[in-house]
Amino acid sequence: MAGVGSLVQVPFHGRATRGWVLGPTDDVPPRMLAVKKAVSPVRFFDERMLALARWMAERYVAPLATCLARLSPPRVASEERTPAAPTVHAAAGWRAGGLFDRYREGAMLAATLAGDAGGAFVVRPAPEDEQALAVESVGLALSGGRTAIVVVPEADPVPATAAAVAEAFGGDVAMFAGGSERIRYRTWLAIQRGRYRVVVSGRAGVFAPLPGLGLIWVSRESHPGHREGRSPAAHARDVAMARARMEGAVCALSALCPSAEAMAAGGREVAPAQRAWPPVEVVRPGPEGRAPRLIAALGAARRGFLYSPLPGYGVARVCRACGEPARCAVCSGTLRSEGGEIRCVVCEASGRCAHCGAGEFGLARGGAERVEEWAARVARVPVRRAGTEPAPVASVDPAPGDEIIVGGPEAVKDVPPPALDLVGILDADLAARRPGLTAGEGSLALWMEAAGWARPSGRVIVQSSRPNDPLVQALVAGNPARFHRADALRRAGAGFPVGFPVFRVVGTAELEGELEALAPVTLLAVGLGDQRVCLVTVRPGDVAEFGRTIRDLAAHGVVARVEAEPHL
Repeated sequence: MAGVGSLVQVPFHGRATRGWVLGPTDDVPPRMLAVKKAVSPVRFFDERMLALARWMAERYVAPLATCLARLSPPRVASEERTPAAPTVHAAAGWRAGGLFDRYREGAMLAATLAGDAGGAFVVRPAPEDEQALAVESVGLALSGGRTAIVVVPEADPVPATAAAVAEAFGGDVAMFAGGSERIRYRTWLAIQRGRYRVVVSGRAGVFAPLPGLGLIWVSRESHPGHREGRSPAAHARDVAMARARMEGAVCALSALCPSAEAMAAGGREVAPAQRAWPPVEVVRPGPEGRAPRLIAALGAARRGFLYSPLPGYGVARVCRACGEPARCAVCSGTLRSEGGEIRCVVCEASGRCAHCGAGEFGLARGGAERVEEWAARVARVPVRRAGTEPAPVASVDPAPGDEIIVGGPEAVKDVPPPALDLVGILDADLAARRPGLTAGEGSLALWMEAAGWARPSGRVIVQSSRPNDPLVQALVAGNPARFHRADALRRAGAGFPVGFPVFRVVGTAELEGELEALAPVTLLAVGLGDQRVCLVTVRPGDVAEFGRTIRDLAAHGVVARVEAEPHL
């Protein structure tokens, strides 16, 4: 029998169309055709998940049908005929370790998890506690008779947090990440049928149909992988907080460097009661990043990581044939040497001079490949770029695991605490020149995750010509509070206050006037042919009215497209 969440077939303009049952209504038109049949015996959502989808549709100004489709993976009909697996939960092997006793507000979080209450918390773990805190939080939720969701931003390789939770709770855990459509749908059905009490997943896991939800733990909350690129452009952080609020669960946003949005959301901050951060030394950059203090430390280190944000070996500056400034012959973009080839960083065309067509350039050396080259001449252990094999070092017989790794953002992963001797942050000044509203915050999050690898007895050296920059000082302190304060002022001054929804709206020439009538916080408009592109910031309490206006303007042909939270 069909009910809320059922997928059914209905006649629509002479064709059989699929739709979801949303529940009873008194708004029945005079002429109403009957549902032809139920397509599936599965109820894809209940009243609580329907409420979450309605919240998403309002918050991101997206069609409700699109939001409902995000609640479950693509359907594989043959899996619905597979008998339900028996509900067998693992024996309780986890024991509370009292880890939260070492954290400010930790006792409050532990008590809330073990009870039947809900609330929002921002967790800043000590680097070596990152995985253990997630395990303890899940265990406390289960001990209170509730279920838990752990959301991780990446699936490959398996994050250390995901692996730790799976190891601690065994058969109670559904690893809902990766795999074929068939496997994902089969796992989702098993979750819905109550086979598991814990779900570990990517951002889609925030919709896992677990009954009795007690905890949503968002690991590495500031990671860009938590944002959905398709409409609705939902962020796992915001959806997790909304679902936890609706279901009376705990939402814990965990990160060494939480986002400004997480800090502004009003949750209790859980942080170490005593400083748990490696010593950070700021030095002036040397040629190609070779500051003397870093070189000396590198020569003594057995295990280390050099964070080099630029890929490749260097950037082409001048054509050797004609002496003209180097630029791509196809799109005039920047040319970079990487993997022994020179290519355009914009269109990826093979490097040819835009003036004479030659392919020989003078390089400004700098990047992970160049760092690997000079670091190998300094270090006493093998040096390699992340994802490559190390070159042999004939003069030393290193112990297993002794090596220096060079990498950029792609190398900073959720890994077990590696306890490095040295972490070097190169080209820190580039963070101030990166485009984007949250570019600085993104750089700081990566720096802090890498710096955390130096716990418990290693050191961090960061090269910067601006030692008093709030970004650099936040890294030194191991606390992003100072940077967030400065950044909040900058963002408010630019017209994009922290926590205020932003939309990009495309429409006709009338659009700008219609949006001005709403008195938004910020309205920036440019012409694009016969269309207007408007960037709009609205107050959090005005989103519902803004959405109604946008839908009405779309019905009258004024709005062609709306995008929530565009990358700025």
